[in-house]
Amino acid sequence: MNLCRFVILVTLATVMALARAGDIKPYSQQQFDQLSAQGRPVVLAIHASWCPTCKVQKPILAQLMQQPAYREVTLLQIDFDTDKPLLARYHVDMQSTLIAFKGRHEVVRTVGDTTSAGIEQLVKATLR
Repeated sequence: MNLCRFVILVTLATVMALARAGDIKPYSQQQFDQLSAQGRPVVLAIHASWCPTCKVQKPILAQLMQQPAYREVTLLQIDFDTDKPLLARYHVDMQSTLIAFKGRHEVVRTVGDTTSAGIEQLVKATLR
């Protein structure tokens, strides 16, 4: 009986945590346009699988997106090696670039930031 309750509580806690988490998705123009039109906060993460800086940024971003404070933020990932037209559209020259949008307006960008505080400041900027 106690084990059953424990399993139910753990399951509910997991579901609730996921429901409060911000979204992390591959970039799609349709989704970006929809979120922008709604004035929603969006972070573009330009990454490459071989990039050591990107590998440091990834868990920091994932952890931030799990926090309830950022549940409204959507993180869209752009592959530096395969999404070249998007790099031109967003004026990106380097992998490990993070771009914060509030609606249709870019509010801040960083290149190569691997500090938790710096990356969190960027994500927070989408909510102001």
